[in-house]
Amino acid sequence: MILFREAGPGDFEAVLRLYRQLQPEDPVLQDGSDAAAFAQILSSPGLHLFVLEADGIVVATTYLNVIPNLTRSASPYALIENVVVEETLRGTGLGKQIMTGTLRAAWDAGCYKAMLLTSSRKPATHAYYRACGFSSDAKTAYLARPS
Repeated sequence: MILFREAGPGDFEAVLRLYRQLQPEDPVLQDGSDAAAFAQILSSPGLHLFVLEADGIVVATTYLNVIPNLTRSASPYALIENVVVEETLRGTGLGKQIMTGTLRAAWDAGCYKAMLLTSSRKPATHAYYRACGFSSDAKTAYLARPS
């Protein structure tokens, strides 16, 4: 059985396990700041951390940010981050299922567009996003980081 749902407090370890697959070089935090950030995400309006369960096990996650906006008739827009499917289950359709649910949540929130960025250069990753309805030629993305 496959279940798309918002993450809850009990999903912290499962989400971290998937994030370690996404960013294996990230340090394991010992100070509790990751748990504090997780709790803040879960309690903040407009922030939605989704998980996909298969037979009771979290196998995928996405993070939807619904951002208020003054243009486009004051319609919000969405930013989707941290899209991860359990590495042993990639290519099985679970990514399409969680993205379908995530986009549905964005549209239900009244978003006029949904955006995401990927650092992946893998053709399969880009094909996945195109299959989910994203276009890579609609906008140009720029990224700044602190120096």
